[in-house]
Amino acid sequence: MRLIKKISILLFVLNACVLHISAQERNSWFLHTIEKGQSLYSIASMYGVNKADIITLNPGCDEKIYVGQTLKIPQKTSNQKEDIFHTIKSGETLYRLTVMYQMSADAICDANPGLSAQNFRIGTVIRIPLNKNTETTFVKEPVQNNVAATPQPRCRETHKVKKRETLYSIGQRYGISSQELIAANPELKNRGLNKGDELCIPFAASNNEDQRGTSTIPNDSDLFNANSAKTYKRLSTIKAAVILPFMLNGNKRNESARMVEYYEGFLMAVDSLKRTGVSVDLYTYDSGDETSSIQSILDKSELKKMDVIFGPLHAEHIDPLAAFAKKNQIRLVIPFTSKDNEVFQNPWVYQINTPQSYLYSEVYEHFNRQFPNANVIILDATNGNGEKAEFIKGFKQELKRKGTTLHVLKASASQEELKAALRLGKTNIFVPTSGSNLTLIKLLPQLKLLVRNSPEMVINLFGYPEWQTYTKDHLDSFFELDTYFYSSFYTNNLLPAAIKFNNGYRRWYSKDMANTFPKYGMLGFDTGFFFLKGLSEYGTGLERNLSKMKLTPIQTGFSFERVNTWGGFVNKKVFFVRFTKDFELIKLDFE
Repeated sequence: MRLIKKISILLFVLNACVLHISAQERNSWFLHTIEKGQSLYSIASMYGVNKADIITLNPGCDEKIYVGQTLKIPQKTSNQKEDIFHTIKSGETLYRLTVMYQMSADAICDANPGLSAQNFRIGTVIRIPLNKNTETTFVKEPVQNNVAATPQPRCRETHKVKKRETLYSIGQRYGISSQELIAANPELKNRGLNKGDELCIPFAASNNEDQRGTSTIPNDSDLFNANSAKTYKRLSTIKAAVILPFMLNGNKRNESARMVEYYEGFLMAVDSLKRTGVSVDLYTYDSGDETSSIQSILDKSELKKMDVIFGPLHAEHIDPLAAFAKKNQIRLVIPFTSKDNEVFQNPWVYQINTPQSYLYSEVYEHFNRQFPNANVIILDATNGNGEKAEFIKGFKQELKRKGTTLHVLKASASQEELKAALRLGKTNIFVPTSGSNLTLIKLLPQLKLLVRNSPEMVINLFGYPEWQTYTKDHLDSFFELDTYFYSSFYTNNLLPAAIKFNNGYRRWYSKDMANTFPKYGMLGFDTGFFFLKGLSEYGTGLERNLSKMKLTPIQTGFSFERVNTWGGFVNKKVFFVRFTKDFELIKLDFE
């Protein structure tokens, strides 16, 4: 009998140790479910961790990741003075999180401006601002020496409910009462216990601890509605700043000319809005080259009063300007670079130029929608090491996932090899691995000859945004090959809006815009008009009303989405431009 008791005690101790280790391991990482457009780089950026640490926890993810895959992400720190991340589990509510982390619903919502009743669901990751001692409406904070104590997690671990378990049996297992379990999991009061629920297991209450009642527990809708009821103010005069390098010399003169052209288009947008009664106070600053400090600009007292800032150009200036915008709650519109990661952690950042992984993801989706019966022939013009290597890698993976017929040939393939790759009854689409003009010059004659010798086949050419700058050189070839290219920026100069803008620009500045991709004057007009118009209509509530903005830009498409619940916005708008055999130029907008 004593032996049985000893064995029972040993098993109990071992079980407790395993549970403790398991809880510690769970607290060292959380789960992230991959969404469309996310890459290991963007995921690491949004959580402030290294890619290598993610790969260590998820062996093989450096080779391939996919939408819907779940990754373990290391918590940055166990220091309770820093923010942590929490993955919403089955049965959790916003109120339950306020109890778990001993902070108000407003504190959680303010740390996650993109969080709503609609996306508060299992698998969503939210930021928990443990670096702030915020008062809570629903939880009494312990106070020592009249100072609120540092918030501590309410749950010592979680428990997944198994078949035939009860509140009593679970309480017995963890040495707590059923009442304590219900207090930590208030949703149980109304619906009872279900198999699969993940319960918060609280630390055992001391005898004199205040027992929290559950009679006035608010639901998620109440809490989110209370947070969204904050007053948003109208802006009688919009204060806007432009921070760009305008006065560069030497080999940077062309760069400076592009920024001046952007600003010239921006001024046309301001003038257009003022004619409709919109009041704008515009402040302009020269940021200098990438080696210059912009601190003297940030020190200007008027800059803290801006409603929106446009810029900068140089990557070296983004971090200090983004930190300034976040501290002072000013929208920062970054029109040019697509490679900065500030957008993943700063809710005030708008990235106009779509980050590469998001852009490619949109292109793949639109491609499959446009060509459901495709036979894709990739023409390798660079031996796999070209500037489109990442696009082609993801493209191949997506085609394979969709079961699309795929061939890979050398760009120097003979007519016989090209013809052998064609499939009757399918849409045969040639995709080169380079977007250069030199590649087009080499490929177009071969492909035109193939089209002429294979009239029974449906053949298209598919390519890249920079092709629009080569249109004048290859227009007839593009039409003959029924060519498509993707882009976030495009305008047809024959359209009325483009004609009107070009004429206006020429009248204002006595010159034409440079033949660049994109056209910087149009980019300045589109970004200026979109945000200044939005602020004039919705004031400080712009972010809640972005979907209501129904403008038709001249060149730049806008479709903004938050990258996560605590970060900023990326522009996910992508067009396909088609040159048909009937000599029509069509802009395909996938709305």
